[in-house]
Amino acid sequence: MQLDLKIPELFNAADYFVDRNVREGRGQKTAVICEDRSFTYADIQAGMNRVGNALKGLGVRLEERVALLMLDTEIFPQAFFGAVKIGAVPVCLNTLLRPKDYLYLLNDGRARVLIVDATLLSNIQEVKENLKFLEHIVVANGPAPDGTLAFSDFIAGKSVELQAAPTTPDDSCFWLYSSGSTGMPKGAIHLQHDMVYCAETFGKQVVGVREDDVCFSAAKLFFAYGLGNSLYFPMSVGATAVYLPVRPTPESVYETVRRYKPTVFYGVPTLYGSMLAAEGSMDGVRVCVSAGEALPADIFKRWVERHGVKIIDGIGSTEACQTFISNRIDDIRPGSSGKLVPGYEARIVDENFQDVPDGEVGTLLVKGDSICAGYWNKHEKTKATILGEWLNTDDKYYQDADGYYFYVGRTNDMLKVGGIWVSPIDVEACLIEHPAVLECAVIGAPDSENLIKPKAFVVLDRGYTADEKLEKELKEYVKTKLAHYKFPRWIVFLNELPKTATGKIKRFELRKPAN
Repeated sequence: MQLDLKIPELFNAADYFVDRNVREGRGQKTAVICEDRSFTYADIQAGMNRVGNALKGLGVRLEERVALLMLDTEIFPQAFFGAVKIGAVPVCLNTLLRPKDYLYLLNDGRARVLIVDATLLSNIQEVKENLKFLEHIVVANGPAPDGTLAFSDFIAGKSVELQAAPTTPDDSCFWLYSSGSTGMPKGAIHLQHDMVYCAETFGKQVVGVREDDVCFSAAKLFFAYGLGNSLYFPMSVGATAVYLPVRPTPESVYETVRRYKPTVFYGVPTLYGSMLAAEGSMDGVRVCVSAGEALPADIFKRWVERHGVKIIDGIGSTEACQTFISNRIDDIRPGSSGKLVPGYEARIVDENFQDVPDGEVGTLLVKGDSICAGYWNKHEKTKATILGEWLNTDDKYYQDADGYYFYVGRTNDMLKVGGIWVSPIDVEACLIEHPAVLECAVIGAPDSENLIKPKAFVVLDRGYTADEKLEKELKEYVKTKLAHYKFPRWIVFLNELPKTATGKIKRFELRKPAN
């Protein structure tokens, strides 16, 4: 059942997440810690207002887009909420893409202003001449070359006072582009009330974020999971967020935990797996959260055995803004995505959109008030994905008799072997239980008779060597654990798996003939 948040007729998310904390007496509370710098809610408010006034000075108006290509630093919340406060629409861009990708995204979104981290500016300069709509480039955290504007100059002398634009709960608030793991990225249009809905449901009722928490997300701010973890979940309760601008390696994550003692940690399954292969402690963390892909039961088990802290795994999406199905700290079924988050409904349907019985695999549909209004400039794709109140996730799921949801793969990932459906997730979960396997991915590949069979790509743990003996051992291991037809006919050993910026495995890369 959807929640009634009783949001007023005039509502601005920047006022709610930043100004409200100052009004309620948390102005001197630390909001953000980044490296050796800390910033109070009053500091973030002042920076947000300066950015908003600076954007107005460039002529940015209500509903116009402002692109953000930024690392996780204290400037991100100031820029994001500065745009929101004047009624403009920040567009969060993936920091790990290539120049041609930014050419597409900036021309698609039509932002006239881009705020970019200095370390990422070269990606923009390379395609600058072909950007049809961009007029102003503001460079943060470093020098600004000719033709651009330094962030410090951009906000210099701007007032720290700013009246919030008279937006409504259903005005456009921000865009998030899909990761593009299937086709070109799509801009999901999120509304002013969406972040509040996610904070009140998953943030407070499942994770249990509270004012005395210190939140640390290895997942970055530019995509849906990280934006909630590091920005609006902590700010919904006046908590503190720790930002890590650099790549979240096991070493950098463990060091951040050691230095800043976060109480809530957010990661993705591949990171949890690689952290188990490295030295470090999670002392002080009361709860870990996982999303992005299904968390294998074996990783959960080994994590709890080693660190003594549970991981609550769930599923969300860019289109839904955050997590809509999740385990709870006191109700975890390893290997499952858990149960519905309060405020959301779900159906599992067949190809005719008829509900399937418990235990039967179908396509997951989700309903909740944080689902995006649609995709920018993608009318046909919007109609195929947003089915009235329901979001077609295109994920294959089944629900057991106890109400737990189990992920079995994306619609185009499922394999039909000998006329029987095989979930690559099942085979991957089995392989990762073997002590030699650190990470793996399974796809379908044609055999000599052009029949589809499972093919596994494996990253080995330290101390193991790729050879024919180990390949045979892994195949036999799967045969002893799963139905015979599910074992991988081929095993390819890799140093690392190709992944999107959100940590999802790029199976389409593995399907290329060269692999």
